[in-house]
Amino acid sequence: MWARQCKAFTIYKQLPSRDHTNMDNVEVDSAPLQSNTDLVNTNPSWTHSFPHVLVATISSFLFGYHLGVVNEPLESISLDLGFNGNTLAEGLVVSTCLGGALIGSILSGWVADGLGRCRAFQISAVPMIIGALLSATTKNLACMLLGRMLVGTGMGLGPTVVSLYITEVSPPSMRGTYGGFVQIATCLGLMGALFVSIPVKEISGWWRICFGVSIIPAAVLALAMMFCAESPHWLHKRGRSVEAEAEFERLLGASHVKTAMQELAKSDRGDDTDAVRFSELLHGRHFRVVFIGSTLFALQQLSGINAVFYFSSSVFKSAGVSSGIANLFVGVANLLGSVIAMVLMDELGRRVLLLWSFFGMAVSMGLQVAAAGSYFSDSGALYLAVGGMLMFVFTFALGAGPVPGLLLPEIFPGRIRAKAMAVCMSVHWVINFFVGLLFLRLLEQLGPRLLYTIFGTFCLVAVVFVKRNVMETKGKSLQEIEIALLPQE
Repeated sequence: MWARQCKAFTIYKQLPSRDHTNMDNVEVDSAPLQSNTDLVNTNPSWTHSFPHVLVATISSFLFGYHLGVVNEPLESISLDLGFNGNTLAEGLVVSTCLGGALIGSILSGWVADGLGRCRAFQISAVPMIIGALLSATTKNLACMLLGRMLVGTGMGLGPTVVSLYITEVSPPSMRGTYGGFVQIATCLGLMGALFVSIPVKEISGWWRICFGVSIIPAAVLALAMMFCAESPHWLHKRGRSVEAEAEFERLLGASHVKTAMQELAKSDRGDDTDAVRFSELLHGRHFRVVFIGSTLFALQQLSGINAVFYFSSSVFKSAGVSSGIANLFVGVANLLGSVIAMVLMDELGRRVLLLWSFFGMAVSMGLQVAAAGSYFSDSGALYLAVGGMLMFVFTFALGAGPVPGLLLPEIFPGRIRAKAMAVCMSVHWVINFFVGLLFLRLLEQLGPRLLYTIFGTFCLVAVVFVKRNVMETKGKSLQEIEIALLPQE
């Protein structure tokens, strides 16, 4: 077996980069994927890939920071820039960032495929640096909105690229754990924004510092990516197999390079990633995985998570708790759930975490519905509402938050991975925008009981959808997952 595989790999090395499509005729292709375990009996050490993943998650930290940075300082911003009391202008300061994120997410797949994952990270940092600088130094609303739009564009690029990068550079045994880093970094970014904004009401102009400090991690991301490994999957698809081998050696160690390259050759059928058309993602053999990805992100947002974050301060305030303490409780619940998810991702698997997460969110919404009814005393209803909200955030962070961003790059074939992620993230941002836009209006028109019942129903729909459509990817190589979901024609 060893001699046969070594012979096959020698033939592979002698082939031109674009002739790897003929590997079907090599004996290694007839051997099952499990035979790769004969080559290497141990998993690659995490110490090789960890520094590269850590740098990539700076993008997630920035994502969380810019989502939360405007919340506390908004009143001070409106006073300094002269639009205090103008709810439309205040809403634009918040929502313009989401519009920029939609633009960034639409472009992300083409940027990541055309220029590479590392360069895409650097490009995403540029508008965040320029936008933060504009926001921190602006004297009028127009420049503030332009700055927020630019920051949003970088934010929209980031989540797609970080999901692709972590999926493609991680050993299968660590991919789930590394995926959990994304949610933790996002939580730390949100909490960092809340921490930095603490003096905003005591120190005049402090809101400018809140925007300005974000330039530092963005600059670190852009510079540090110069020293990080490029995705070997991307290099291989571009016909740069020698460079892909070198990057695999940096990420996995020299003893795992042969196995990794053989698996790439197994799934490679010579498709040019630049030839992927948008229409291919919406019908034909790719439709199923893109549908699964888009639906997962849609259900994630329709669960009401962003509405709950938005409304949490009001619920806590009615219970006599200050908004600062409320945000701290929500942040701790989110961070705690994310840490537990990171630990369990490669133990229990993605599918189990998704199922129990959405089920827990449905139960939490049930508690919110009960609290909004007349079954309990005022104090009992408030405790139930607060407990239900914290349980909702905690169970969201266990699975529905971190898993889709990890799972989708795993189930998408390499040929369409970047562009399919761009489509799914665009769905995420569109629904996120409309949930945020309509939440207060629906709350006023429908009342909390009916609205939270609707959110809880979507959580239960998600449980059924995951049970019927999502496969477990724990411990599998990307090539094994691709072959299982999308048999080659």
